[in-house]
This record gives sequence, structure tokens and C-alpha cells, in this order.
Amino acid sequence: MSGSTKSTQLSRDDWLQAALESCQLGVETIKVAPLAAQLGVTTGSFYWHFKNRRELLDAMLEYWEREMTDAVINAAKKFQGSPTDRILFVMESVLVGRTAVYDLPIAQWAKTDIKVKLVFKRVIKKRFDFATWMFVEAGFSPEQAAARGRLMVTYMMAESSFIPDSISKRKELLKLKHAILTAPE
Repeated sequence: MSGSTKSTQLSRDDWLQAALESCQLGVETIKVAPLAAQLGVTTGSFYWHFKNRRELLDAMLEYWEREMTDAVINAAKKFQGSPTDRILFVMESVLVGRTAVYDLPIAQWAKTDIKVKLVFKRVIKKRFDFATWMFVEAGFSPEQAAARGRLMVTYMMAESSFIPDSISKRKELLKLKHAILTAPE
């Protein structure tokens, strides 16, 4: 009985977050029954939110793009500090919000699914373009901005896959990397 009560409390986003966590072990590990067990609910809760596994996987990609790229970009656009402070704000947002932690598993998945590959390429291009814009705003030439933006994005994606140090240590290292990326040409 408590399982059915809990299932009505789960949102679609709860399922998407659980699926993203499972994705770290490979997309093939994303299965309805194990996710339901992990969330402590019946599979009926899943079918309240999704027609089938494919719909879950498609929604997971949309969620990843919206919450882990678009939300970061939108927050950065609203940032009121200097252009170089905006760059640090984005780097810290990605680090603290763990918004790049699913990038490498999704990149792996993209190697086996053309639809995922198209979404992945679009999202990464969006990130590169925005990062380039931030560095242009910070006074770098378009070529320097593109190179620094790509370095920042790929660094943040790769950094998320390492065993994390304490958040304070990671922020300290992040500030050093930000200083390197924003050093004058």
C-alpha cells in the first residue's frame, strides 16, 4: 500500500533522474523493473508517466539537454557580473550542479544510436557556441574565444568523470583553471 502512495508522489523528472543515474553504467542497464525497484515503487508508476522504455529514453535526452545545458546557459545569460566572472559562474554551476556528469555515458550511447548521436552533437555544439560567445564577451578574438571555449567545455565534461575530491578542493582547482583560460592572449 505504501508503494502505491509513493508512486503517486514520483514525478516524471524523478524517473528521468533515476534513468540518468543508471545511464552511467550503460544505456542497456536502463530497464523499467530495476528502476522501479530502485525508486521503491511498482512498474505501474512508470507507466503512469511513460508509454514504454523508448519514450523514457527520448525524454531522458530531452531532460539532459534542457536541465544540463539550456538551464545553465539561461542562468549564465542572466548573470550580472563581468564577462570573466560569468565564465567562472558557468564553470562552478557545472561543477556544483553536476550537470556534465552524464555527458560521457551519453557520448558512449551516441556511438550506438543515430538519434542519440544527433542530440549529443546538437547539445555539444550549443555548449561550444555559448562558451565561445562568453570568451568573445570577455575580450578575446573569435579564434581565441573558440579555442578557449572548447577547452572549457571539454574540460568540464571530462572533469565530471573523475573520482571527485572534496567540493572545496575542486572549486580551488576550478579557479586556477579559470585563471588559465581567461589569461590575456
